[in-house]
Amino acid sequence: MPPTHPTNAATLVLRPAQERFHTQFDWLESWHSFSFGQHQDPAWMGFGPLRVINDDTIAAGRGFGMHPHRDMEIITVMVDGELTHADSIGHSEVLRAGEVQRMSAGTGIVHSEINKSNQPCRFLQIWIEPERVGVTPAYNQKPIAIGTEWTTLIHPDAPSDAMATASATRMWRARPELQGHLPLPAAADNALWIQVIDGELELRSENGSTSLLNRGDGLGIVDSGTGAHTLVGTNTSADVLLLALNKNS
Repeated sequence: MPPTHPTNAATLVLRPAQERFHTQFDWLESWHSFSFGQHQDPAWMGFGPLRVINDDTIAAGRGFGMHPHRDMEIITVMVDGELTHADSIGHSEVLRAGEVQRMSAGTGIVHSEINKSNQPCRFLQIWIEPERVGVTPAYNQKPIAIGTEWTTLIHPDAPSDAMATASATRMWRARPELQGHLPLPAAADNALWIQVIDGELELRSENGSTSLLNRGDGLGIVDSGTGAHTLVGTNTSADVLLLALNKNS
């Protein structure tokens, strides 16, 4: 379990942006919230079923060639630019800023991710362990308009424009206004993970404590049902993801 910071209401797990693992090549800059590739730390192997959050920037004309995945839910949130995806189950799609892609690797899938444009692209890729292994591989992507309140990206019941995965995980994104309030869900069976895409926010807890979060920072809340928490946008570029995870996984 990652290092924790106890409070009267809940247990907070802070992952400052500057403490993430870092991979740098001439064509790739990647910031890893958890252990990944050659970067391994037993204290940061994941957060419940959440195994990977990579914040990747890929240079024009470069990318990841064909590589395999199995029994993992992979969600890509496109932030800037575009990325071309091709896979072994017949898909060849361009993922553009504002779109979300979900891939259930299941029994096995091979895919590539190439930036075929003339500009760098940035995206967050998130890996989540599924509740069931050996499912049929599946793929979907959608443009999802993000508002100032929580917008659902991933949900088991796939309401409205959201997508479902082979996982009970739920995911939201929001771009709050300056001093806009984003209450967090309270659920005894879930842990929460906050990942700041851009800008600056403040987490305010029921017990009066506050945590300032900037671009790249992550924060887990282990006992989210024991106290109220609210995110507040503290500048005009705040952009944030929220995941609700089965803490018993």
